[in-house]
Amino acid sequence: MTTMTDGSVREFKMPDVGEGLTEAEILKWYVQPGDTVTDGQVVCEVETAKAAVELPIPYDGVVRELHFAEGTTVDVGTSIIAVQVAGAAPAEVPAQAVPVAEPHTDGEEKPQGRQPVLVGYGVAASSTKRRPRKGPEAAAAPAATAPRPELNGHGAAAPVAAGPRPLAKPPVRKLAKDLGVDLAAVVPSGPDGIITREDVHAAVAAPAAPTAPEAPAAVAPAAAAPAVSYDGVRETRIPVKGVRKATAAAMVGSAFTAPHVTEFVTVDVTRTMKLVEELKQDKEMQGLRVNPLLLIAKALLVAIKRNPEINASWDEAAQEIVQKHYVNLGIAAATPRGLIVPNVKDAHVKTLPQLAEALGELVSTAREGRTSPAAMQGGTVTITNVGVFGVDTGTPILNPGESAILAVGAIKLQPWVHKGKVKPRQVTTLALSFDHRLVDGELGSKVLADVAAILEQPKRLITWA
Repeated sequence: MTTMTDGSVREFKMPDVGEGLTEAEILKWYVQPGDTVTDGQVVCEVETAKAAVELPIPYDGVVRELHFAEGTTVDVGTSIIAVQVAGAAPAEVPAQAVPVAEPHTDGEEKPQGRQPVLVGYGVAASSTKRRPRKGPEAAAAPAATAPRPELNGHGAAAPVAAGPRPLAKPPVRKLAKDLGVDLAAVVPSGPDGIITREDVHAAVAAPAAPTAPEAPAAVAPAAAAPAVSYDGVRETRIPVKGVRKATAAAMVGSAFTAPHVTEFVTVDVTRTMKLVEELKQDKEMQGLRVNPLLLIAKALLVAIKRNPEINASWDEAAQEIVQKHYVNLGIAAATPRGLIVPNVKDAHVKTLPQLAEALGELVSTAREGRTSPAAMQGGTVTITNVGVFGVDTGTPILNPGESAILAVGAIKLQPWVHKGKVKPRQVTTLALSFDHRLVDGELGSKVLADVAAILEQPKRLITWA
């Protein structure tokens, strides 16, 4: 998305990279002011609520200005980079790579320096213009002399020279105004010195500075108990944004919208584990990722074919059950940016080697942080493998828009009655959560029982398919 400003400089706007997303966070800039860029060159990486995406520039030219710092969340449609197009008259490149002065809405001039732009409080492209850069002789601003109160180490107000405006989001500023709290006297605890709602409430609850007593009391102050923590830091606040923010909202919406029912079954998968080892030696599977998840996925696909009503979604607006005649099989993947659920498109028609290849590519792409938004859309049913963490089982929450999710526990050697004798066998526990609005107990039980039966006797992959 580009905008022509004065015929020589083009503004590249934050595009909607994920169908209806409203914002994205700039993770990393690959260019700086003064760099030459060409059509199709990746200039930055951004993270949306669905995935991390690299953005290419659509023309040739020289970078004139980066409008936002790394770590800033920017609304879709806001200009993020200015480029002097090829062949146009050269323009001065700002000396500072990324302008990050905090915006002001009360008529004050913006302080210079590297201060974080707050999410939801950034400069609007349509209403704010950047001040022209001054020369060296005018760079030094006159020192402010008006004192303002700031908490010292003893809770008393100590006069200090006026400095940059305290950092706080609009809702926090309103809260402080309503409670009569001067933000300049609040000690911030948020990242980059941002004042939080908790900081404002703490300032209200803090006791007032004690008045001097009539006669000095010769009482020694009690020694404060030393703070104890793992690494010397008592608390760390981590902003919730991007994938984690979207996942949290989706899980809350799913948990309190779809009535969940979870059923469990413990099954002997010794034969399946033997088949996994045999497939690893098969020439048709050479170079492919062969593991228990592959056969579990195939077992679920067979169970869905035998019980197609499980592969559906609930349309609240139309009050209809939408049955899917295809399976986009989701695989929950834990990544440094949070939990994502990419899916294998049309998994129901793939052969075992094709399914192995698709699952391998899906997992590798997720671990590298290259999963595209399209890969996480349109899922119909999901598998989450909690067994890789050594966990026996769990009660998984449905991926929004789906009616079922299968959790696979750790596969362990356990005593098991086999052919009338107690023997060590490979055993795991499966858990199936389903939306009870469209999946009743009978249907959910049939699907879970079919998956268990296939994993106990994997030859059923042939006879039932």
